[in-house]
Amino acid sequence: MSTIPTIVVTPSAAADAYGRVDRGESGGSDGDFGTTLQRTLQGAVDNFHAADAKTAEALTGGGNLTDVVTALSRAELTLQTATAVRDRVVQAYQDIMKMPI
Repeated sequence: MSTIPTIVVTPSAAADAYGRVDRGESGGSDGDFGTTLQRTLQGAVDNFHAADAKTAEALTGGGNLTDVVTALSRAELTLQTATAVRDRVVQAYQDIMKMPI
C-alpha cells in the first residue's frame, strides 16, 4: 500500500526561504520559471500514467484496490489543480487586457 507524502514546513525553514527570496537567491539549482513549469507538467503527466497503469493492472485481476483508488485520487486532484491554475491564468490575462493604456 502506498502512502501519500506529506511536507512539513517549520517556521525556521519558511523564514529561511523568505530570506533567500529577499536576497535574490534562487534557493538551489531549480532553474528558471520555464524549467519549473516543465517539471511540474511532467509530474502531472506521470500521475496520469501511474493511474492508468494501476487501473489496467486492476482490470487484469492483479493489483491492490487501495493503490488504484489512491492513484486515481492523485490524478483527479492533479487535474483539478491544473484546471484551477488555468482558470486563474485566463482570468489574469483578461484583467490585463481590460486595463486602460
